[in-house]
Amino acid sequence: MSNARAYSAASAKSPLTAAQIKRRDLTDYDVQIEILFCGICHSDVHSVRDEWNRTVPTTYPIVPGHEIVGRVTKVGPSVKKFKPGDLAAVGCLVDSDGSCPHCKAGHEQFCSNMTLTFNSPDKHLGGVTYGGYSENIVVDERFVLRVPSNLDLAGTAPLLCAGITTYSPMRHWNVTKGKKVGVVGLGGLGHMGVKFAHALGAHVVVFTTSPGKKEDALRLGAQEVVVSRNAAEMRKHHDSFDFILDAVSAHHDINAYLDLLRPDGNITLVGAPAKHLEFSAFSLIMGRRSLSGSLIGGIAETQEMLDFCGAHNITADVEIIPIQKVNEAYERLLKSDVKYRFAINMESLKA
Repeated sequence: MSNARAYSAASAKSPLTAAQIKRRDLTDYDVQIEILFCGICHSDVHSVRDEWNRTVPTTYPIVPGHEIVGRVTKVGPSVKKFKPGDLAAVGCLVDSDGSCPHCKAGHEQFCSNMTLTFNSPDKHLGGVTYGGYSENIVVDERFVLRVPSNLDLAGTAPLLCAGITTYSPMRHWNVTKGKKVGVVGLGGLGHMGVKFAHALGAHVVVFTTSPGKKEDALRLGAQEVVVSRNAAEMRKHHDSFDFILDAVSAHHDINAYLDLLRPDGNITLVGAPAKHLEFSAFSLIMGRRSLSGSLIGGIAETQEMLDFCGAHNITADVEIIPIQKVNEAYERLLKSDVKYRFAINMESLKA
């Protein structure tokens, strides 16, 4: 084992502070990565504050972070895909059983025995896994991803969660050239949805409650922007969308968007409102429309997403912060005071 500098929280009401954690020695198939940047995901905040305790209770101390980009420093003797000096990334998963139908189909995110990057049982050291708010991490090579060399590393970090969360449903529902795609909400997830839909050749319409976001939406790749509180603007798009990505995590009227789908159209939820959303069965029945949800993606699809980003020069819009400002960043994130994701420069851990 070795020691690593990190930031952790001791309880649901404690701030994140400097700490020392243990990292395992490399096994034959392990890769050690020096972490250069780690994105801040809204789920980091939920986990640190134990806000998902009914489904995923937090074990303390917690070291969050699952949007990890870094450089390989060591590899186990049986590792074939990476060598020291390579750029590498780690997302939300660091292990799965590899034998269930989901894993065999390349959908490790649905494995009932998957190991999350943080706050999952750690079969190597006991306790729970520690995430990317740290100077390094050791991960089985099956869950390590290649980073295209042309991409900005700070902007790449959020791709490991926000990127794959929005890319995966677009691929699943066949977003291609000529399709009309809506993106509801222009935040950390929504801004990635706009970039992907545009790069896939779709006609992109952003729905927002904030008229002031129009200029940014157009800059990111949207062709149209609709203020969702304007009923007349909404009616203009009735029965016309092939696909809508709903990236809103606050309670909202889903029926307003269901009625915008053309027959056989789909709306996929990637935001996670705390309150239940109510929908009209007739909005689905009358057009054979569908409502679904989506969770990240498997390892192969995440690599596909990174390669797609490399080919189209897509990264997240980020504000880079030192680790010492992480607690302030959490408060700002809750106020949507960031365009559009935070990326922690992990070099600041050495300060």
